[in-house]
Amino acid sequence: MAYFILKTFVLGPLLKLLFRPWVRGLENIPSNGAAILASNHLSFSDSIFLPLSVRRPVVFLAKSEYFTGKGVKGALVRWFFKSTGQLPIDRSGGKASEASLNTGLGVLAQGLLLGIYPEGTRSPDGRLYRGRTGIARMVLEAKVPVIPVAMIDTEKVQPIGKRLPRIRRVGIVVGEQLDFSRFDGMEGDRVVLRAVTDEIMYELKRLSGQEYVDLYASSVKEKRAKLARQ
Repeated sequence: MAYFILKTFVLGPLLKLLFRPWVRGLENIPSNGAAILASNHLSFSDSIFLPLSVRRPVVFLAKSEYFTGKGVKGALVRWFFKSTGQLPIDRSGGKASEASLNTGLGVLAQGLLLGIYPEGTRSPDGRLYRGRTGIARMVLEAKVPVIPVAMIDTEKVQPIGKRLPRIRRVGIVVGEQLDFSRFDGMEGDRVVLRAVTDEIMYELKRLSGQEYVDLYASSVKEKRAKLARQ
């Protein structure tokens, strides 16, 4: 109910008025049944603009820090993510990664749309980074289509480190469904998982026009943080 109210009567109309988002390719999203929306990740606001632009509800796997913030801001962020049906995941790796995978599979088993950022974190500089193979495992285990989605100019609305958004027009390009049924039963093959993930990232690069960097965004962020401390 909170999701419907926010989308239909509160955030939806307000954001459309302020940011005038343009959208192409919505017809590529099925009207029913499970599917994965695989998106590039430029800004915190991606998790707002994309669900508000899609007719069906979209469940995102959001980092657990969004649900544990302190103070008024933390409470508001936590309320927003819970109200819109987002699910917290632990990104520390190991057993936590397996639990996140199972959470995503549970969403797909209910026939819902699952939103995933294959890069695993926001781009530090607007470029597209190497995808993590968790998305490929979900695709092959759940046997669902992948729909690539390119967010356009959302990093200009809310750059990393900025609290207040800037009024800028943003765009969303929804690509055609990607079918990986040819790899059925091969979810345990690391080479296949990398190939599936790379194909998804190639489509995101093509749709978004971003420069591609064959490194993990998290590694680049860690390196920059280490240099900043020196």
